[in-house]
Amino acid sequence: MGALDYFANFCTVTSTRNRRKPFQTVEIKVKMDCDGCERRVKSAVTSLRGVRSVEIIRKQSKVTVTGHVDPNKVLKKVKETGKKRAEFWPYIEHNLVAYPYVAGAYDKRAPPGYVKDVPQAYSSSYNLPQDNISTFFSDDNANACSIM
Repeated sequence: MGALDYFANFCTVTSTRNRRKPFQTVEIKVKMDCDGCERRVKSAVTSLRGVRSVEIIRKQSKVTVTGHVDPNKVLKKVKETGKKRAEFWPYIEHNLVAYPYVAGAYDKRAPPGYVKDVPQAYSSSYNLPQDNISTFFSDDNANACSIM
């Protein structure tokens, strides 16, 4: 490494511009008892930069935020409204797991049709939903798409 390379490292311009976050859906479990709580949470989340839509289902205690957002910032913003017990949505639909009533998966406080997303609920032959999608177009899969 020569002297010119050494000085070139000092002269390079680094971009401080932030990259745009990927478009994603963030689901949060937060207990809301009244219209005021719902309004406060919705206004706090919509004030974040990059939020496209906010959907609140009070009966399930669920807030769904879509847009170019950071999930941790959304959770932090919800907690700032006074909802300290807010957490990421811990449930998955019961028809997506092999054993929905295994210890740890079944939760009496879960909304109807949902169970906790725990590894014990999946059987060893049952792939997780993410792995299942990746094999749709695989050459090893006999039932894969024949268009390829």
